[in-house]
Amino acid sequence: MAGARRIALPLLFITAATSCSKQGTAESPRAARTALREFTGAYPWEARPNGKVRSFDIVAEPTEVELLDGRRLRVWAYNGQVPGPQLRIRLGETLRVRFSNKLPQETTIHWHGVRLPNAMDGVPNATQPPVKPGGTFVYEFTPKDAGTYWFHPHVRGSEQVERGLYGVLIVEDANPPPYSRDVMWVVDDWLLDPTGQVDPRFNTRHDLSHDGRWGNVITVNGHLREALSVRPGERIRLRMLNSSNGRVVMPDFSGLAAKLIAVDGMYLREPIDPAGIELAPGNRMDLDITFNQSLAAPFTVVDRFSSRRPNALADIVIEGEPVEPPTFESPARAHVPAWKTALEVPEHHTFRLNARGGGPLGIEWTIDGKAFVDHAQHHHEEPILTLTQGQFYRLRYVNESARLHPIHHHGMFFRLLARNGVPVDEPFFRDTVLIRGRETVDLAMVPTDVGSWMVHCHILEHAEAGMMALIDVRAR
Repeated sequence: MAGARRIALPLLFITAATSCSKQGTAESPRAARTALREFTGAYPWEARPNGKVRSFDIVAEPTEVELLDGRRLRVWAYNGQVPGPQLRIRLGETLRVRFSNKLPQETTIHWHGVRLPNAMDGVPNATQPPVKPGGTFVYEFTPKDAGTYWFHPHVRGSEQVERGLYGVLIVEDANPPPYSRDVMWVVDDWLLDPTGQVDPRFNTRHDLSHDGRWGNVITVNGHLREALSVRPGERIRLRMLNSSNGRVVMPDFSGLAAKLIAVDGMYLREPIDPAGIELAPGNRMDLDITFNQSLAAPFTVVDRFSSRRPNALADIVIEGEPVEPPTFESPARAHVPAWKTALEVPEHHTFRLNARGGGPLGIEWTIDGKAFVDHAQHHHEEPILTLTQGQFYRLRYVNESARLHPIHHHGMFFRLLARNGVPVDEPFFRDTVLIRGRETVDLAMVPTDVGSWMVHCHILEHAEAGMMALIDVRAR
């Protein structure tokens, strides 16, 4: 872990506010005005629906599926499968999901990483009423950005996600690059009890006081060791999601001609080597891999987050007749502002992350000394912060605890600026950033979407124990 290049996941951007216009005003600090100008054209402000609607039905219910290479596992699932259905649409198309809840608990669907209307964000009692057992809800929105996203409940997430409720939303470019194949890997881990079933003890004191629930079995697409067979010359887009409750993974692709082209759905400024990239819970990354070499044995993708016990994730076998590699420019050529002077802008807010004893679970995880414990009380919670659409902000997170906290922002992307005061030049935006114990990180962002948006730790046990808050973005 010591030499890892951390791809921090969504964290709040806090900075000195600029004007309410996209151009800034004379009253704005010079560095903030410069940062706002650099942001222009980074990604669209508005969705651009083309009139085509893609409709899907999703049902959440208890079921039994074959996972872990043949084992019958009692789970909660979307449409009877784990991982859940892979929804694919193209940029400009509208997604319509008719959701039915057949669980014994109320639930919602949150569309992680998608910039969408606030009413479709799936946060109970903040953006919608929870869907009660036997109830239905229709989610409909047009994504603003192409990329790799996912969906999961935002009610009792530490239990419902762990039981198997998660799926993938892929928003393809309007004209997708002509890869040989587009492959999705969903990484998860499972804590199984002595009978081989999902351990029903959720939010234990151990999990709450450490880095959440880490399982004793790791899967990719539900398999103990995923297998991918490719032909020599194939050029593949490999998308990866970490859907775990708490586990962080660092996939090692060294030895392959792999380039990182997207993080958390957003294209990079330019493709880079993926070595050392960490995926905390909720993070995604897209790789561009050309298999132009021959391997005498399968190539094993290993998780090296823990140097003491690396975990094999998947085997890639190159076999068959060669094909001509597709030739096209990398899609990683997005406008990502450098924001080299952004640290000169005073931080707009400093978030302090910590824990204390008490609350219904015995431990409360806090943001600025407040624990957001019960989803049912969302409508009583005051926003921890109010931002204005179209302004530039620098935000700071100070982790006063010794534990990991992948901080995720709903409804907005941000750029990591610094860790412990040392500038970081990541050529991409994110929606989640991993903050280590006693670490301070600085983020920058320009909110574009009005509404009441959740920010929380994506170690789901920490969120369940209170490490959540609401940020209001008001119209300019």
